[in-house]
Amino acid sequence: MIKDFASAARPVLDLPVVRRTRRNHGLEHATIHILSRRMKKLRMAGRSDAGGFILIGDAPTESIEAAAREALRQMKAGEHELAIHPNCGTNLVTTASLATSAAMLGLAGASRKAAWNRLPWVMALIAAALVVGQPLGMTLQRYFTTDGDPGDLEIERIERSEQALIPGRAPLVVHRVTTRLG
Repeated sequence: MIKDFASAARPVLDLPVVRRTRRNHGLEHATIHILSRRMKKLRMAGRSDAGGFILIGDAPTESIEAAAREALRQMKAGEHELAIHPNCGTNLVTTASLATSAAMLGLAGASRKAAWNRLPWVMALIAAALVVGQPLGMTLQRYFTTDGDPGDLEIERIERSEQALIPGRAPLVVHRVTTRLG
């Protein structure tokens, strides 16, 4: 069903800005996969757009560059599954949406007193949503939010910056990976 919906959405998914964003999102995930193999206890977040992606987390620039280039090489060699990541925001949003919908469904039309009586039922619905959320999110990544085929994407440059968000706290290390079409 999701695959059919993705086929129907193909005109939007193939818009140049959407396709580049999806490819960069896939490369972001692949880079994090490679970094995770090389750096134990890696804590990193990312955000993609049509021009590339950012990685937030303290890692040496050389390590990020090597991982990004290796990720791109592996994806171009056919390792498209690197584009799918279990900690992707798609999974989090999918799971949260399902859990919220389950709670709303379970409480629909209930008075305050009746809501308390429905609590076990609502918790069961939420538990089911939590079980289904990640696999569904992974499927949504595969068909909608990432593209495991980078096509002619190339890495143009990688820039490191530090951004202090909270005075007195260590700044966040941010790497911007800029891509271009080959």
